[in-house]
Amino acid sequence: MSDTTVNLEMPYILPSQAQKHVTHNEALQRLDAIVQLTLSAMLATPPASAEEGECFAITAPASGDWSGRDGRIAMWQDGAWLYLAPRTGWRAWDAQARTLLVHDGEDWGPAPLPAHGVCQTLGVSTTADTANRLAVAAPATLLTHAGGGHQLKINKSAPADTASLLFQSDWTGFAEMGLAGNNSFAVKVSDGTDWVTALAIAPTGHVQHPRNPAFRAWCDPATMTPAPGSQTGFQQIANLQGTVSLGAPLTRGAALVIAETGLYLLNLHVTVITSSGHDITLVANGTTEIATLKGDASGATSGSLTTIAWLNTGDSLFMSHAGNAQLECGQHKTELTGVML
Repeated sequence: MSDTTVNLEMPYILPSQAQKHVTHNEALQRLDAIVQLTLSAMLATPPASAEEGECFAITAPASGDWSGRDGRIAMWQDGAWLYLAPRTGWRAWDAQARTLLVHDGEDWGPAPLPAHGVCQTLGVSTTADTANRLAVAAPATLLTHAGGGHQLKINKSAPADTASLLFQSDWTGFAEMGLAGNNSFAVKVSDGTDWVTALAIAPTGHVQHPRNPAFRAWCDPATMTPAPGSQTGFQQIANLQGTVSLGAPLTRGAALVIAETGLYLLNLHVTVITSSGHDITLVANGTTEIATLKGDASGATSGSLTTIAWLNTGDSLFMSHAGNAQLECGQHKTELTGVML
């Protein structure tokens, strides 16, 4: 029969043994070290000082008083080191790392999470709460495949609820994408206070750009015969989307002022009552000719031009006239339409 127990190596009190209290006390010392085990540090050399009962995990290569004790637990007791050999499955609290450790038979490592564990909150390098039950503080987060692919699923309870990704700067939201308040996919942006929808895709697949300017502009119903070299603009605006406005006054009407920078599809339609030959040029900012609509000598007719132009916020559009023509003004008569692409 061995003189010690199998697992904890505690000494047996033998029948003929004198001073049985010594053996009993040694067993208590071992229990005091092992039960609710706390490791103050993992060291290869003994610390300069230790508290009574303080335990350390000896790492390789051990030296000094710990020489040859690699992998053991050293407990400072009564002015000397007591050494214990950890076994597979022993648990210890790492006081420095504030981590629960498990011994695998060779070394200490973090206690694994349950294979099918459930926890109410989980924080990785940060604190989770009841609103953010999973919280991660890291330079990057990797979600990789198991098999051929990987899906990130964000579910909501009902159409009026939200399932989205929110992008923040200094904890203020500036962009959001997902299903927000309905079942249409949308991309929304914010100035930090107000939110607008930049892109909306209906379940049917139709795509909308609700903030892209779309407009029609014309002069009040009348006839006009612009003098060669004169400039005319518009008096009425229909903002179908976004906002354009009227700017500097011209011979007739005012220039049309663009509110948003971007690429625009423009169409200029002109209704001619009579003409001896004319050119009508769509001009930006007084000098940039965008496109010219040419008309031959004729009676009543109409013509139009369509072009694409890059326009900046604050650009002004108007018509510059050459030749002689009498034009009919009014909506659907002589008008400019445009939409940001």
